Amino acid sequence: MRQPKDRLIFALDVPNRAEAERFLKRLKAEVGLFKVGLELFVAEGPAILRFLAESYGVEYFLDLKFHDIPATVRRAQARILPGARLATVHVDSGREILKAGGEVKLLGVTLLTHLGPEDLAAMGLAREYVRNPAKLVLLRARLAQEAGCDGVVCAGTEARAVKKACGPDFLVVCPGIRPTGAEVAGDDQRRITTAYDAIKAGADYLVVGRPIREAPDPAAAARKIVEEIAAGLKDRE
Repeated sequence: MRQPKDRLIFALDVPNRAEAERFLKRLKAEVGLFKVGLELFVAEGPAILRFLAESYGVEYFLDLKFHDIPATVRRAQARILPGARLATVHVDSGREILKAGGEVKLLGVTLLTHLGPEDLAAMGLAREYVRNPAKLVLLRARLAQEAGCDGVVCAGTEARAVKKACGPDFLVVCPGIRPTGAEVAGDDQRRITTAYDAIKAGADYLVVGRPIREAPDPAAAARKIVEEIAAGLKDRE
């Protein structure tokens, strides 16, 4: 990653290819990577991945969060199309599906950023994790590293602890980024932080969707986040 913008991943959480292309045109020069998640993949299928790689020449982050038995996940991973740089799998699927392979870097999803203590209690998790969700994130990050993942997805508030526990070469990708001064209507994310704080804490990549997508000028919003990333990198050093 040569420039601060290379650390910014824009979430193409849009309903169709036409909307995706609108943002590709506006943001190709402003961000380092585009994320394809469930909404766009279900709407357009694998064709959208070929479109990104062949028509726009961009790499993508395939964020489908595989969560199934090992044989099913392995077969799905083997069919990821060219152009993918990152892909995700849920850590709580077990050790057998967490081993990375090939050119696509595999990230273990530790704990979705909309979950809080009451959610963990309702799911039957032990009290020590209900009281301190960051402890569960660390447990899963270590599990992912030991099993062979290239990194994890976690909240920016947990980035420093994960880097300390797993080392500088273990990738940390953080969603739930809310730029300084920006508000998201009906925000469902809970463990959030600014781009500056996440990068300063050690995050390698930031995933940002709505703060850019819903901005009057998405390109300007992306540049503002990149400025925060640059400041965080400077203060990290």
